[in-house]
Amino acid sequence: MTSGRTAIVTGASRGIGLAIAQALVLRGANVVITARKSEALLEAAAGLDADARVVAVAGNAADPAHRAETVTAALERFGSLDMVVNNTGINPHYGPLVEADLSAVRKVLDTNVVAALGWVQEAHERWMGARGGAVVNVASAAGLRAAPMIGAYAVSKAALVHLTEQLAVELAPRVRVNAVAPAVVRTRFAEKLYEHEASVAARYPLRRIGVPEDVAGAVCFLLSDEAAWITGQTLILDGGLLSAGGVEAS
Repeated sequence: MTSGRTAIVTGASRGIGLAIAQALVLRGANVVITARKSEALLEAAAGLDADARVVAVAGNAADPAHRAETVTAALERFGSLDMVVNNTGINPHYGPLVEADLSAVRKVLDTNVVAALGWVQEAHERWMGARGGAVVNVASAAGLRAAPMIGAYAVSKAALVHLTEQLAVELAPRVRVNAVAPAVVRTRFAEKLYEHEASVAARYPLRRIGVPEDVAGAVCFLLSDEAAWITGQTLILDGGLLSAGGVEAS
């Protein structure tokens, strides 16, 4: 059950984040969505038209002031902050990790890992620590296996998986922390990974790549009371790819 509860979903102007926000709204939740680009975020919020149950706060997920502003917006508008979904992720480097610009690697880790911790710290300090809640981090199948050419991204997602386990232990029993690890999902972010979709899909036992709604349903489950005895887990969403010995990033 998520009805009547309040969630922050980061990176929610499109793709997986927007699908998660939509699924939460359909389940009766209040949702605060964030993303870097204001115009795209406001357009997404309008599309989620949900009887004033959606608030958009534009900003950089790695900016502490933005995180504080967003939590304030949730508490002032809806009176609670019960769920956080860390969906923001970047991947500015493509190529062998040994050749990577270290400034780009730092940026990946800051956005994909440090910022995720920052959101949890802010939410925990101002609401969840005393009242409880649930967190879901959007990791990647690339964080579970070596992923050539997207190594910085893969390392960041591996760190996010471990961060999930660490926080689950530290924040129990009031706060549950889980993650999802998608393989390739049909989003603008992952377009280069499925340019030849038929050949990519053929490597998946379920014979298709994912869609944002596949991830959204799993995230909503992990946030809900139906997952009340689940914490510290990473749910793999990959159409059977890893079982078949492959790896593709979301």
